[in-house]
Amino acid sequence: MRYSSLVQLAQPEFEIHFPTACRDAHLARLSAATNLLHPEPIADLQGCDAATRLAEVDILVTGWKSGRIDAELRRKMPRLKLVAHLAGTVKGILDRDAASSGLTVISGAEANARPVAEFTLAHILLHLKRVEEWRRVYRSQRTRIATRRTILAGPVGNTGRTVGIIGASRIGRRVAEDLRRHRVSVLLHDPFVSAEAAAGFGAKKVSMDDLLAQSDVVSLHQPLLPSTERSFGVSEFARMQDGALLINTARGRIIDAQALETAMADGRLFAVLDVTDPEPLPDASPLWDMPNVTLTPHIAGSFGCEVCDMTQLVLEDIERFTRGEPLQNEVIMADWERVA
Repeated sequence: MRYSSLVQLAQPEFEIHFPTACRDAHLARLSAATNLLHPEPIADLQGCDAATRLAEVDILVTGWKSGRIDAELRRKMPRLKLVAHLAGTVKGILDRDAASSGLTVISGAEANARPVAEFTLAHILLHLKRVEEWRRVYRSQRTRIATRRTILAGPVGNTGRTVGIIGASRIGRRVAEDLRRHRVSVLLHDPFVSAEAAAGFGAKKVSMDDLLAQSDVVSLHQPLLPSTERSFGVSEFARMQDGALLINTARGRIIDAQALETAMADGRLFAVLDVTDPEPLPDASPLWDMPNVTLTPHIAGSFGCEVCDMTQLVLEDIERFTRGEPLQNEVIMADWERVA
């Protein structure tokens, strides 16, 4: 049986998910594996052109800003078997009930995890080397600097240092595994992971108190859930070591925004924030001008050529699906309540 597919993306998002560098090759793969019902992406599945095709759709390809698949839309696609999401989390485009109606769902989350982990690792290593402090000293002293006689506020380098990972998500696990070759100890706090499983990817499971007290860097990798929303607040900041770095590439609302501003105001701690609450921050936020805070506009995930990797990953699973082979990037419905 040859499956029929439809791409549900607005044109700007289509151009992001299918960048010029890989667009022709990736569309050719999709057309070779399936009967592509419409040569162009469809922005609105409720529109006239799309509505006539919905009953024929076996595979729906979605991505950033795709329309939500609810029970009503699901009924209009009785043949729908596979939702192939070109991005990470599917919760923004798929109702739980629709997802549980016999659908198979795949995503590009694994490919998107790679650049986030690389971004995180880079900031960990730069902080442990105290690069930002060195830059400030160099800018101030210039030709007068005596590097080997310069005393910074704390230790320099990786040996003997400790990184705390909060949340053993696919990104958190990648960061822990990547750190193995950098001579640092890795601590993990995650109530859903055993000590044995943590040891398998190079981490020691500890309590939140121990992690915060012992870590030179604390990196957040939790999903945003009712139990994690604003879960990092005044008491968590108070328990961090002087000079420690907090990295957030997860979701802004995991951190209590007021507690964050207060904790960063005196310069005792450092932060790298790729996500904030709200996002972007208001122009008047004091975080913009704090020298101990690095703000980036949610760019840790896939950009540019990295998006080609994410689309390719999903296309490979679409091909497996059409051949009846096991999938490698399926979203497990049993984990729905505790995944991003």
